[in-house]
Amino acid sequence: MSISALEASQTKKSLKQDLYEHPDFYAVDDLLTEEHKLIRSSIRDFVKREISPYIEDWAQRAHFPYEIVRKFGEIGAFGPTIPHEYGGGGLDYISYGIIMQEIERGDSGMRSTASVQGSLVMYPIYKFGSEAQRKKYLPKLASGEWLGCFGLTEPDHGSNPSGMVTNFKDMGDHYLLNGAKMWISNSPRADVAVVWAKNEEGRIHGLVVERGMPGFTTPETHGKWSLRASTTGELVFDNVKVPKENLLPGKNGLGAPMMCLDSARFGIAWGAIGAAMDCYESARRYAAERIQFGKPIASFQLVQKKLAEMLTEITKAQLLNWRLGVLMNEGKATTPQISMAKRNSVHTALEIAREARQIHGGMGITGEYPMMRHMMNLESVVTYEGTHDIHLLILGNQITGIPAFY
Repeated sequence: MSISALEASQTKKSLKQDLYEHPDFYAVDDLLTEEHKLIRSSIRDFVKREISPYIEDWAQRAHFPYEIVRKFGEIGAFGPTIPHEYGGGGLDYISYGIIMQEIERGDSGMRSTASVQGSLVMYPIYKFGSEAQRKKYLPKLASGEWLGCFGLTEPDHGSNPSGMVTNFKDMGDHYLLNGAKMWISNSPRADVAVVWAKNEEGRIHGLVVERGMPGFTTPETHGKWSLRASTTGELVFDNVKVPKENLLPGKNGLGAPMMCLDSARFGIAWGAIGAAMDCYESARRYAAERIQFGKPIASFQLVQKKLAEMLTEITKAQLLNWRLGVLMNEGKATTPQISMAKRNSVHTALEIAREARQIHGGMGITGEYPMMRHMMNLESVVTYEGTHDIHLLILGNQITGIPAFY
């Protein structure tokens, strides 16, 4: 094939039409405000225009489209709950959930880019930062001029972040930071990193580390089978001099990063169901079109069983997420409640992706349909920001009053 013919073929593929319509079996839309629906329509149009036509190619090539960062900023996907005065959207948590749901319907890696920026970078700077820090960082992060990342997980400390060894020492006019973080979304292209490290007394604090500080590097992680359209890497600190004004003063201790994770997990709970709905809708349409034994496979009992079970689980998750959104808006949501929703949504989405893949038969493993990409992405989502089992233990602790983490 000639180069021009190959380019024409790729262009044709990139213009594949996105026919998605969301399932709403229990009229959950009646629980949403008109503003919620307008936000959803805007983000859905964006995904259909800027993500869906290209995502399979990006995933196949393990390409992170850096230009999407500015575009996310333009549509208000970064920090939607942050007040207007700092560049955020000033929206409620249900709006945030809807935005994450629509973006992850397009791709989990795209949602990771947005939710890390909003919940794990902008949120701690807004919540725990000084006014000077808010004014310096938040507007540029909200607009997409800067990309941020969140450094908590370490090579030897994933589910046990309190065991972190990354540390900083007070050198009088600055802090000296040493250590390493890994599995960090956005890190290879990040301009700033919110990093959690222990001081000389072993107390955990957050610091804002900026690209260009000597000794700070961000090696990229290659060879991923998951989140291939997202950029992932490490954060390495080799005697990095961090100005004292970059310490987040508002809160310290492990509870500070855990609050950030609560916000991010809420977004994941909504986002994962977006992926589930995309798989369900693809399976429903395919089953109506695919002819076997002289009739569409949608006419067979086992296929109808799969579709009915998918819709049931999606509906249950929609209602759970909506109620959690109300509790978040009221300031009443607890960590175990958020854990339940995150765990439920991701588990549900993985099962639906697998069942949808089966309905598509052999075609389900190709990039013509989204299930395998969603399935591979969700294998990361089920692990990060609290593994499936850790969320069970969070709930178990709440139920029994007995911690079983160690």
